[in-house]
Amino acid sequence: MTNETTWRRPSLSAEVPQRPLARQSSSPYAKGCHSSSRTSLTEAADVALRRPTMSKRPPGSVSPARRQIREVKETKITINCVTFPRPGGSPEQQLLKPNEWSYCDYFWTDKKDPQGTTSVAGFEVLLQKQLKGKQMQKEMSEFIHERIKIEEEYAKNLSKLSLSPLAAQDEGTLGEAWTQLKKSLHDEAEVHLKFSNKLHSEVEKPLLTFRCDNFKKDLKKYDHHIADLRKQLASRYASVEKSRRALADRQKDLEVKTQQLEIKISNKTEEDIKKARRKSTQAGDDLMRCVDLYNQTQCKWFEEMVTTSMELEKLEVERIEWIQQHLRQYTTLRHETDMFNQSTVEPVDKLLQNVDPGRDRELWVKENNTGDVRPVDMDI
Repeated sequence: MTNETTWRRPSLSAEVPQRPLARQSSSPYAKGCHSSSRTSLTEAADVALRRPTMSKRPPGSVSPARRQIREVKETKITINCVTFPRPGGSPEQQLLKPNEWSYCDYFWTDKKDPQGTTSVAGFEVLLQKQLKGKQMQKEMSEFIHERIKIEEEYAKNLSKLSLSPLAAQDEGTLGEAWTQLKKSLHDEAEVHLKFSNKLHSEVEKPLLTFRCDNFKKDLKKYDHHIADLRKQLASRYASVEKSRRALADRQKDLEVKTQQLEIKISNKTEEDIKKARRKSTQAGDDLMRCVDLYNQTQCKWFEEMVTTSMELEKLEVERIEWIQQHLRQYTTLRHETDMFNQSTVEPVDKLLQNVDPGRDRELWVKENNTGDVRPVDMDI
């Protein structure tokens, strides 16, 4: 109920008062650390400190202490110096943020690379996601830049075409409509040029400059911080294993001397047993200290992993929302461009509706007629 683990050290003398293994963490997410890994190595160390039995055992049998250590180990598994519960060996752990697929719940173990030769830490996968997002953002900006170039080239060609002398000599209402159509090309070119300018200032530039200042440096700080904690954890784990081997050797030596006492091989055996017990107790104390330091380091790593992974998750949400906002601005500008383009052809539509072949003929005849006197029959 309190997430505390206490232990009682066996002793030949008076009992030692119980004490907590380590002070509780203030992190709201530390519960997972204390409930899953904090007691794993401590349980094994506590079992290892129990006095070996004085009764005879068949040759090759396993002592109760070692059997209990093995049973504790069978419920836990250590992968790359991090202690996890074995699948099915303990009650299922509760997610820190259920139903949210949060980073802080799914990147604790290391991931094999495609070749299966090396492992990538779960936190490194999260950092790679951030770097990939930054690259995608840059490529989107380059895409918009190419779109701007196409728009500028299109505007340039429209403006050039609007100055073409082709069909400039047409007359009448059709000539007026044709002149307006060429003028609309010039107006449309202006619309596309303005569209390209807005794309640059309101879409391309924001995508390109988003998080340019110190973003990669900040990621490196995160990386180095977690990597340092992981190195400390590996060092603590190595100390635990070294102390565990030392304790096993001391216990084995004590068992041998105990058997010698039972068969009374030597008068010095009892004194040797006391000495062996002191060494075994000291080795047990060393193991408990190393286990305590390991659990503290792993809990610190756990808390920093939770905090930092949630910060990376927040950064990813901000990146997606930022890009979404500016891609929406792209579609808004595109709709505005269509609207303005429509306004450039409305005068053309109006003049085309007023095209009158009869009126054009009248105007042309008035201007180009050669006389309205018709020929008559010749008299004899």
